[in-house]
Amino acid sequence: MKRMLVAASLVLVLAPATGAAQSVFDGTWKTDIKTIDYPAKPSVFVFKDGMYECKTCATKTLVKSDGKDQKVEGNPYADTIAVKIIDDHHVEMVSKKAGKVVAQSKYAVSMDNNSMMHEYSSPSPNNAEVVKGVTSYARVAYDKTGSNQMSGSWRAQKADKLSDNGLKITYKSEGNMMNMSTPTGESYSAKTDGTDAPYKGDPGTTAVAVKIIKKNILEETFKRDGKVIGMTKTEVDASGKSAKVDWIDNLTRTNGNYVMVKQ
Repeated sequence: MKRMLVAASLVLVLAPATGAAQSVFDGTWKTDIKTIDYPAKPSVFVFKDGMYECKTCATKTLVKSDGKDQKVEGNPYADTIAVKIIDDHHVEMVSKKAGKVVAQSKYAVSMDNNSMMHEYSSPSPNNAEVVKGVTSYARVAYDKTGSNQMSGSWRAQKADKLSDNGLKITYKSEGNMMNMSTPTGESYSAKTDGTDAPYKGDPGTTAVAVKIIKKNILEETFKRDGKVIGMTKTEVDASGKSAKVDWIDNLTRTNGNYVMVKQ
């Protein structure tokens, strides 16, 4: 679910019909990156015997770290990944789908080995937008057997940078329907009675179920091929200008929250 991670992004709605009156959700919202509360569960990377493994990714990955494209299975976003070790403190990764680059990452571990910067870019499926960002990580545990300083457990601390196209989302209600769209091409038009509707623009999400719990609480349940993969609950405050979003990612068993501000 690209919307939930953001921030990978990474990164959701339930209710009775609200009638003709404008919904408190209507409009364009932008995430305040300073409010992003990342999961307590750390990410675990292992570099050993010429191999790279991501033990906590939604799709567990074990490939050679030789800089060449390696096949990965079960990932709706990519079918190959190339992991290139620059030196003891720097690693680069490139993911592709059908030969086209879908994500690029640069990891830089500090000289004291206690922090790490992750710089990334990812084009949207229709190539209309490229989301770029930088996230800071703090060391949770060392891997003394690892062949690179990136090996070990890391917890995301803050989003240092994230392009606007990865932060904005627009809602528009029409009777008992809720419409959602993002600059990167994700969208849906769903009834607010909890029935499934097609989710477009994200290869990892095929459907969404939407409900309005209260007039100011929107809940979205995201699915892939009939299986629930995550949820978000968006609660608009009394001013109508700010909303807190709580999210759950079932695939990585993580959760977090952030605040959006109406534009």
